[in-house]
Amino acid sequence: MPVHTSGSSHDSPGKGAGLGLALASALAFGGSGVAAKPLIEAGLDPLHVVWLRVAGAALVMLPIAVRHRALPRRRPALLAGFGLLAVAGVQACYFAALSRIPVGVALLIEYLAPALVLGWVRFVQRRPVTRAAALGVVLAAGGLACVVEVWSGLSFDALGLVLALGAACCQVGYFVLADQGSDAGETAPDPLGVIAYGLLVGAAVLTAVARPWSMDWSVLAGSADLNGTGVPAVALLAWVVLVATVIAYITGVLSVRRLSPQVAGVVACLEAVIATVLAWVLLGEHLSAPQVVGGAVVLVGAFIAQSSAPAKGSPEPVASGGAERELSARGTAA
Repeated sequence: MPVHTSGSSHDSPGKGAGLGLALASALAFGGSGVAAKPLIEAGLDPLHVVWLRVAGAALVMLPIAVRHRALPRRRPALLAGFGLLAVAGVQACYFAALSRIPVGVALLIEYLAPALVLGWVRFVQRRPVTRAAALGVVLAAGGLACVVEVWSGLSFDALGLVLALGAACCQVGYFVLADQGSDAGETAPDPLGVIAYGLLVGAAVLTAVARPWSMDWSVLAGSADLNGTGVPAVALLAWVVLVATVIAYITGVLSVRRLSPQVAGVVACLEAVIATVLAWVLLGEHLSAPQVVGGAVVLVGAFIAQSSAPAKGSPEPVASGGAERELSARGTAA
């Protein structure tokens, strides 16, 4: 297949907008922990917070799902995959991993996703990847190790590591499925419709896992402590639902459509940096020198990876931009 097409959504004109959307998505996703942690400390089970997050976002996106009600008949596999992997799978595997291994270890393994995306491109789609993109992934992974201070609580619980790796694989599914039909023009599945139905599927799956009927709903009527300040629990939940989920998924999927799964994946590594900085500012959590250095390394890695996209019409290897992937082509034809 050609490296670029004239209508590619990964070309230079959309690159700046795509990077802006990717950064906005990382900021929105990164702020989820700052709002969710006070809710958990107030008495909500972590899995119940995840269910509230996804179910609330699904409710917000329900009018869009109704508007695109023909989408399930046209792309049932895409919607089911996005809901199971990009929504329910990432959340369930990550929180299950947290019950067995340290947060830093789980987060670092989950953000191996950009490297796994490159592996998908190279060995599944059999397309070459640029050295710059690979270097960017290596730097981002090394920087993340510093940001999450992985050395402070190393644990080698086999099941916990498998669950964290499962979260990383599900995140790969998020980036790959978000890119479906990106070069298909008017026939591409509407990204908002994909997100809406993905959230509905994810909410249904998480309902069976989280069993919300056992949740202490009275916590939402009270307040939660945000670094010594009482904040209405419902306000924190609104932030988690509207910003950290709805806006985060919308900007994230749109950024993948304009960049590529590889580039968007590396930029998404900034989520861990943003989460650490916000926890320092809003929750009073300590930010060590290695974390500051690690954040800078992640930024460098993300910059190198996103700048490795070949120019429009270039025959160079594609690792961060290019024509429709084989998977997307198959999905569009479905």
